[in-house]
Amino acid sequence: MTDLDYMARALELAAQGKGYTSPNPCVGAVVVKDGRIIGQGFHSKAGGPHAEVVAIDDAAARAPEKLAHATIYVTLEPCNHFGRTPPCTHKILNAGIGRVVVACKDPNPNVAGGGIEFLRGKGLEVVSGVMEQEALTLIEDFVWNVQNHKTPFVTLKCAATLDGYIATRTGDSQWITSSASRNFGHELRHQNDAILIGSGTLHGDDPSLTARIEGKPTRDPARIILDTRLSIQENAKVVVQNSSAPTIIVTGPECDPGKIQRLKDKGAQVLKCRVLENLLDLNDLMIRLKELSITSLLIEGGGRVAASALAAGIVNKVCYFLAPKILGANDGIPVFKGSGPEKIKDVFELVRVTTRQFGSDMLVTGYLEPRNRPVGNGK
Repeated sequence: MTDLDYMARALELAAQGKGYTSPNPCVGAVVVKDGRIIGQGFHSKAGGPHAEVVAIDDAAARAPEKLAHATIYVTLEPCNHFGRTPPCTHKILNAGIGRVVVACKDPNPNVAGGGIEFLRGKGLEVVSGVMEQEALTLIEDFVWNVQNHKTPFVTLKCAATLDGYIATRTGDSQWITSSASRNFGHELRHQNDAILIGSGTLHGDDPSLTARIEGKPTRDPARIILDTRLSIQENAKVVVQNSSAPTIIVTGPECDPGKIQRLKDKGAQVLKCRVLENLLDLNDLMIRLKELSITSLLIEGGGRVAASALAAGIVNKVCYFLAPKILGANDGIPVFKGSGPEKIKDVFELVRVTTRQFGSDMLVTGYLEPRNRPVGNGK
């Protein structure tokens, strides 16, 4: 096996922590000696031991004598500072490990390279950049946040027929995509700090917005409802259904104070937000959410919310499911609702595009760069 093989295993381990470690990144580590994995682990929750510590302790419990001059593979540069836990560089050094292979440097500009330099200064061989892009993609929300952006990392999820509809003219949408696609959608919910929908989706579906994956414990995202006029039913599932995650109802400045208090009495939070042209100001909202320690956000709204999110320039990533189904008419409910640009040169263009199949569905994933975000109002 090669460095790539062992790092791929470390990345698999890191992915197991996705959704549990926020605001920390998910990290995996593998300890290898004489061509065999003797220890492995991943960071499982914020405040818990880092991946390097788990992997080294695992190796020490199995074969402590083999740690000397072993190699450790880590998906993120080992930390070299005291935080909730001691520096991982010291753990590596004290274990007698002789070689360190790192996927990516710490994206935090204040500490990038510090762990690598420390270990090299102590005489260890350090290799960096093995499967770097894969590692950075796995922690892309963390990368965005440590670069001092004042908004969460935002993923827009869509699911449509081949001709671009999310429902028939009657609003029926169950089910456009396969169960495999829907399961991955719940995985996305689990991975993000919060999920956002509009009041139209709320009234049409009365969703619970929880993360439900068979055979796997999950973390529910905070449920955020865009509801300018506070039209939410007080017995909506997101209000009355038990969950460890909060429900945040975003509304305009002029709403019934009595209803606000009744919703608060049921455990919901009500956040008043600026309104521009009869729509909630999503840029203002993103700043408010970041102040609430929401670092990653999944948007699952209907056509108007999806269009408004794109027009506001708040979307970092798009996950677009295409089902091999054709409505065959032009009277369905479209993925995006509103007026678009007049010229193709002004459309939204995704970069770093990848595709993946779920059952018979195709998932297209791509990113929006700032220069590819045209100005519009999503109306």
